[in-house]
Amino acid sequence: MMIGTREMEINVLIDEELEAPTDVGWLQSIAEKVLLTQGISSNVELGVVIAGGERVRQLNRDYLGKDEPTDVLAFAMLPEQPAQGIPATDFPPFVIPPDGVRHLGEVIISYPQAVTQAEEHQHSVNREIAILLIHGVLHLLGYEHDNPE
Repeated sequence: MMIGTREMEINVLIDEELEAPTDVGWLQSIAEKVLLTQGISSNVELGVVIAGGERVRQLNRDYLGKDEPTDVLAFAMLPEQPAQGIPATDFPPFVIPPDGVRHLGEVIISYPQAVTQAEEHQHSVNREIAILLIHGVLHLLGYEHDNPE
């Protein structure tokens, strides 16, 4: 997606074993709209992964110390934004590449959890995925649950 003079790059990966009827372009447009709403219009890159439940649970266990299913994880690449739930002192700082692109990180969504939550909330799976994607991108931008600002 070209915006302004530089590219807004939103990479989407859907695990091959999933039967996820989710359109990559649609996911990119949701992430783009969140970024634009937050005043970010160019020189930015992020990844979106739609994954199986066990993969997301393993990431939740390995990186957040929670051996339980979860719906969305956000792993920030910005030095001022540690991965969701990990104190900044627990990992070395990232080196900022000289390419002028703001590398935000990755949002990882559990497709099976999205299906379950969509049924619980009585709306479509795509709506639930959109909610989770918005939630994850906002985490990458520094928004936290316990900070109302």
